Amino acid sequence: MSRIGKNPIPIPDKVAVTLDGLAVSVKGPKGELSRTLPEGVSVSQVENTIVVTPTSQKRKSRERHGLCRSLVANMVEGVSKGYTRKLELIGVGSRAQVKGKKLVLSAGFSHPVEMDPPEGVTFAVENNTKVTVSGADKELVGNEAAKIRAIRPPEPYKGKGIRYEGERILRKAGKSGKK
Repeated sequence: MSRIGKNPIPIPDKVAVTLDGLAVSVKGPKGELSRTLPEGVSVSQVENTIVVTPTSQKRKSRERHGLCRSLVANMVEGVSKGYTRKLELIGVGSRAQVKGKKLVLSAGFSHPVEMDPPEGVTFAVENNTKVTVSGADKELVGNEAAKIRAIRPPEPYKGKGIRYEGERILRKAGKSGKK
């Protein structure tokens, strides 16, 4: 049995959970999320906790047990605390700014790159070089941060580009001159 799946999920105050078979919807101060879980697990609410159990001992059911528990736990944490991913722009002339809701990046191309946030995600910029992506859905926040990073991934020689905060870039030695 999954060690992660065994743990019950505590429901914090100000968070309401609605279970309808495999459909789980969570509502809290940061927003509302809903998801339909795959077959093979059952979700129940016991007092102030949510318990995910496999419906059988088949392999598929056991595989999905821990996954479903993590998905529901991420939903609960997202609507109560929210998720953020921070990125850094490194390099001369690399800038970011927010116009309305859009994120506008100057990343060394001949044109600025504009990104529209999906529903439930917000962009914030500080010091023109630090971008913060925040929202209630962990998957959506991570995907948007990955899309921003993919515009100009960090290169291995000087480290210029867009990287996650605290990300370590493996550097290569450049060409050595004539001897």
